[in-house]
Amino acid sequence: MKRRDFSKMAGLGVLAMHSFPTITTAMLSKNEPIGSSKVPIGVCNHSLRGMNLKAKQLVEYAIEHKLDSVLVNDFFTSFESLESEYITEVSNLARAHDISIYIGAFSISKTALMYREGYESAEARLLAAIRLATAVGSPIVATRIGYLSERYREGGMEVHIKEVIRVQKAVRGPALDAGIKFAIENHEELRTEELLRIIYETGTDICGALLDPANAVGVMEDPIRALHGELGKHILCTSARDYMVYETEEGATMQCTTIGNGLMDYKYYTNFLAENCPGVPIHVETVGSRKKSIPFLQPEFWKGFPDLPATAIVDFLKLIRLGHPLKISEAPAGTDKKKFEIEQQQSELQKSVDYLRRECGAGLKS
Repeated sequence: MKRRDFSKMAGLGVLAMHSFPTITTAMLSKNEPIGSSKVPIGVCNHSLRGMNLKAKQLVEYAIEHKLDSVLVNDFFTSFESLESEYITEVSNLARAHDISIYIGAFSISKTALMYREGYESAEARLLAAIRLATAVGSPIVATRIGYLSERYREGGMEVHIKEVIRVQKAVRGPALDAGIKFAIENHEELRTEELLRIIYETGTDICGALLDPANAVGVMEDPIRALHGELGKHILCTSARDYMVYETEEGATMQCTTIGNGLMDYKYYTNFLAENCPGVPIHVETVGSRKKSIPFLQPEFWKGFPDLPATAIVDFLKLIRLGHPLKISEAPAGTDKKKFEIEQQQSELQKSVDYLRRECGAGLKS
């Protein structure tokens, strides 16, 4: 994106928000396909990171594969231009094929390692995202803090949580005027109680959650249990992959995998969304099967969770007894590694979509 495009954002406010098909709610029972009350299936651009698809290309991919939605996690790097003509072109293409567009502003905490420069302030970034969301019909602007390592920096999570709340509240008026809500993501660092704190202190009229179930595991939570509290009713958007987690000498190891190949009960999750969050898509975000250590038996690890009681990880301890290691896919010797990764990412995405359609009854298109 060119810097001259920043000033063009003001013109996007005149574009009307597009409306997308309404999803009705049905009474559902555990592990039964959801039938007529279907959850839309989408793709997060990170699933196809090797292809580096821009916003229009991601919509075209969704059209080709009969998906219902796209999640563009960082509008700043994914929209080739913020000229009104280009934005209208992308929006009209999506609307013509019944595809919703969800956008994200990436990290909005200047105190976080993940924060990217480009605007004079996080507030300015959010204002630009609100105008873009209005133009393309996104009901939310996804926000986040950063990495797990943020927990171990000076001030811990408290510094970042306060900053995100401050920034979101600073643009409360424009968000309300646009009818846009912020969806704070449990990216790598936030536990449910912290996510809820941000939502409530920002205000539920302008803030909810972007839930990634697998990310909850990395901070010692069982994602299904996390739904059964206050969090479930505040989900505005999702990104999703499956996971495997198992015991190790240091504590546990987590691996991500295709939906249907891990421990997450996606039949239940899909039914839950249909009943409690009608219209919210499942954006598939597969990331490969690399290993991630959760060394909770090491004292150093707990420095990032200074106020967390041991009782808060009981469900997680039960969960890690169920898993086992997964084989990590690697490019065969002598093959093009980049090509292999792209093909692997496409395969993982398609397997996940197929499972959601076949086993969970999700998806609005045949």
